[in-house]
This record gives sequence, C-alpha cells and structure tokens, in this order.
Amino acid sequence: MRVTVRAVLCAATLIWLAIPSSAQQQQDGAAVFQSTCATCHLNPAADSRAPNREALRQASPDAIVNALTNGSMRVQGERLSDAQRRAVAEFLTGKTAAAAANAPMAGRCTSAPPAFNPAAGASWNGWGPTTANTRFQPAQTAGLTPPQIPQLKLKWAFAFPDVIAARAQPTIVGGRLFTASEKGDVFALDAKTGCYYWTFRAQAGVRGALPVGLYRTAAGASRYAVFFGDGRSNAYAVDVDSGQQVWTRKVEEHPFSAITGAPTVYEGRVYVPTAGVGEEGQGGRSNYQCCTFRGSVTALDANTGAVLWKTYSIPDEPRPRGRNKDNVQVWGPAGGGIWAPPTVDAKRRLLYVATGNGYADPPQKNTDAVLALDLQTGRIKWVSQLLPNDVWTLGCQPENPDNPNCPAKMGPDYDFSAPPALTTTRGGRDLLVLPQKSGMAYALDPDKEGAKVWEYRIGQGSGLGGQWGGAVDGQQAYFGVSDFLTPQPGGMHAVKLETGERVWYTPPPAKLCGTGQQCNASQGAAVTAIPGTVFASSHDGGLRAYSSDDGSVVWQFDTNRDFETVNGVKAKGGTMDGPGPVVVGGMVYVNSGYGGFVGRPGNVLLAFGVE
Repeated sequence: MRVTVRAVLCAATLIWLAIPSSAQQQQDGAAVFQSTCATCHLNPAADSRAPNREALRQASPDAIVNALTNGSMRVQGERLSDAQRRAVAEFLTGKTAAAAANAPMAGRCTSAPPAFNPAAGASWNGWGPTTANTRFQPAQTAGLTPPQIPQLKLKWAFAFPDVIAARAQPTIVGGRLFTASEKGDVFALDAKTGCYYWTFRAQAGVRGALPVGLYRTAAGASRYAVFFGDGRSNAYAVDVDSGQQVWTRKVEEHPFSAITGAPTVYEGRVYVPTAGVGEEGQGGRSNYQCCTFRGSVTALDANTGAVLWKTYSIPDEPRPRGRNKDNVQVWGPAGGGIWAPPTVDAKRRLLYVATGNGYADPPQKNTDAVLALDLQTGRIKWVSQLLPNDVWTLGCQPENPDNPNCPAKMGPDYDFSAPPALTTTRGGRDLLVLPQKSGMAYALDPDKEGAKVWEYRIGQGSGLGGQWGGAVDGQQAYFGVSDFLTPQPGGMHAVKLETGERVWYTPPPAKLCGTGQQCNASQGAAVTAIPGTVFASSHDGGLRAYSSDDGSVVWQFDTNRDFETVNGVKAKGGTMDGPGPVVVGGMVYVNSGYGGFVGRPGNVLLAFGVE
C-alpha cells in the first residue's frame, strides 16, 4: 500500500543528506539527481519498487511540490527549502513549478443550498456505505436497476488542483457530496451538478472518505459535521453548512504516522485509525533507527474532539534491540498500521480493525490480523491473526542474521488494507469478510473470537498493491484481484457467502491503457455491489459493471483521457486504485488517478447517471 509519489522520497532524502545547507540553492537539479538518486531510480536491481524517470515525468511539478509539502513525502520535504522543492520537481518533470500553486477555481454554486437534512434523499455515508463496511447499496438507495446500467453516461467531472492522485472516496449525504485532495483541500459539492458550496484547507493531504455525523455546539444546538483525517494524523470536524472548522485533534505524534482510512462516526464518537506511511521504507537504511511506529485507533468526542481512549495495535512499546554496524540504535516491535476504516458491531458492542505487517522484530501476534476492540473502552477483546511473522522493511535481504535494521527473516508484506465487512447471511449467521494482499479472502466468526469459517484464494498474492475492499450482499461476496507484481494481475471473483465456494470468476478484460510500463490490469481497488450488479475500477483506467449472476461485463467506461470539468481546472484520468465506486440515488461516482510508483497520474472525480 505504499502507493504515493515515492520517487520523491528517495530524491528528497538523499538530497538533504548529501548537500551542505549553505550551497543547497546553488545545486543543479540534474546533477543532484544523478549523484544522489541514481541508486534508487536508475538501478532497478537495487530497488525494484522505485519508479523510473519516465514515470516521474508524467507528474506536474506542482503535484510533486505538493507531495513534499502536504502529502506523504512531507517528512522529507520539511527538510528542504521552497526553492529546493521546486528544483527537484522541475528536474523530475521537465516543467516549471510555480512559486505558489493556487490557481483560481470556477464552478461555485450560484444559489445557497437548502437546509441540510441527512434524511433527504439516499446516502452513502463514509467508506461503507454504513458503519458495517459491506460496500453494498440496497435497491431503494442505489436508484439503479440492472437494465439501466448500460445507459449510464458521464454527467460531470470535477478536478482536484495540483495533485497526481484522487484517493479520497466521496461521501453523499443530504444531496451534498464531500470529498478532498492530497493537497489538503476539502470540498462540499452539489451531488447532482458538481458545483461547489465551500472549500476548506487541512494541514496536510486527505485520502480517506469523509463521513457525516451529528455534533452539538457549546450552546447545545444540534448540527452536522463532516469528519476526516490528514497525512499528519490530524482529525477534523468541519460544519457541513458553513465549511468552518469545529475542532481539530492530533491523534498521533510519530513523524511517519498518517490517517489513511476513513474515520468511523457512531453514537457521538469518532473512531480514527492511523497507519505508518513511510517508516518501513526507511528501515533498511543503516542511519535510521528502525523502527518505532505502531498503528492505533483513537476514540474522539464528536462534539469537542476530546480523546476518550487510544489503543495501539501492538500493545508493547518499542524498546532498544541493539545497535547496527554504524552504531545506530535500533528499536522494535513496530508496525501494525491500520490502513482502513474501523467497522462497528452494534450488537456485540465491538469495533473491528484489520492491521498491517510488522516493521521490526520481534514478530507480533497483532499484525496481519483482525482485532476486536470494546467500543466503550478500547480494550482489545480478541485477536485473529491470519498471517504470522510478516515483518517487512524496504531494502532488506530475505534473511538478515547480521543486520538488526532488518528483520531476521523478511516477511512477504501481505498486510490488510481492507476493513472487515460485517454481514449476515440469509441463514442468519454473522460473518466478518475481508480480502488480503496474500491473495486470500476470509470469513471469520465474530461469536468465536474471529475463528476462520472459510478461506478462498482470489489470487497469487503481491506485496505491492493493495486489496482495498470486497463487497457482500447477504448471499455472495465479491472480490477484485490485485496481484500487482504477478504475471497475471486482475480479475473478479464471486463466492457463496455461507461457504466460500466459487460462484464465478471473470478474468481481466483487455487493458485500456496500452502497453506502457505503468499500465497494469490489477483490480485491487474496492468493489461495490447493488442488487444484480457489481462495480469495479481497474488499474488500467477502466470502470466496469459486472452481472452478479455470472460475472459478465455489462458496461464499461474508459477514464484514460482529459476531461472538461465543472470547476474549470485541467483534469485527466489514469490508474484507478484504492477507493471504489459509490452508487447512490441513481448516480455512480468514482475517482480516476493514482499517480506514484504503482500507478499513472490523474486528478478527477467522475459522476455518471442514466440518460
């Protein structure tokens, strides 16, 4: 899931380490890159995950500056001056970076919105479309039937300025659409037309969904806010009508921590997950004290942002593990990031999260696992680990007996990037269902401490590229296949929810993006189901609808092009990964663009409806 402008990570870090501060601004970008970054980006044998120059050239310079300022590379970017960030961006892209990238945006709504009423019309609230995270929309709220699917046409497009990826899945409540960008811009749009009511600037990029929930003012009035997190682990509540900040709360101080999954809002609380974006990419470096990040969930008061409890995925604090060959102190255990939104189990009063791999020895039982937390206290009630001993850091060998910066034995990096979906079969049995990067999908029993009910192989498994979410409709479960690093990525599966037996499998269609290096058929993005139809987006830039009966493709849209947008900002589509399609009120919304070392850039939100 390290799906960011990771090229800049190596470039920026090595520039900072190699150049004296007094001479930094006089350095030529090409010479600096050649002398300090070629090891990563011009030598695939040394790091097969680093993008080449051709991949970097597709980005805009302002997008790379933003990645160093507000995005996942901001830890490295903080060490650079504005001039240095622009110099790096200009060399990588071959284009000129603006000193300030705040272009005027058109498309403001010409009339005030009606009074906000969350019960007015259908909704898709947060990741889910509910706190069960099933990614299933019933017929009444979907507003689409199978015969209508082939009639879907593009209604409008909205561009995210100065970014190369569109990662924040939109929320639609009360006729309004809430979304955000990796620059930290948050937008409230009219869901039917795409015009915007207000914008808000967060302190860093936002990549999770933005659920809407109730809060009370200091005077006791009931109002609604949109809740979200950013790349610096700040959580926010912003009033849905005014766009004004209600509160903000930093939930984790670790420099590599970020909120990537959507917060979950339930009964006056906001449950916020954190992941470690970047530390495992530093672990193999002998001058880095690997590793100290631990994933966590923090429960906040929806009214004030006050911390009610905080629980780490790995209970034990990192402790000294010795010193490496450069006499640098190393630490552990670490890891267990929570990349996806928490899932609420109201009946059992539990909160479920899925965790990532470890970053440092010793291996932990809470990594690559589903954890059940008490809603009230945050106490971990049970752990169901589905892959033990998965400790992974970039740049390490398969076995590292003499290098404490690295795990003694490297794991496969098969962490969870999807939330557990809480569903009930037609026979009345509750299950937790989720896919893993290992190429496996699981159903667990919440009444037996996460005991495995069935497992089903959806793919070969790939450490690079996420499995961001399946969909379940009470009868079947649906999974896209990532398998990003394998010879045959992509494909769609449907299995019986009760037993995990295959119902159908559809191989990936012919790629829409051509034959370039970053054109891939991977389908790891979250999928979405409505009665009779499953929607899935693909790394090749295609949005497709499948018949839930037999897996046949009944509709397809190619996003690999430029779009005219309602806000007057240049937009194009590209790789589709991470968040999935949102279906609500007769419309289908989806992002296109996932620039970085696993994807092609893009910056657009697309809205489809029936002619």
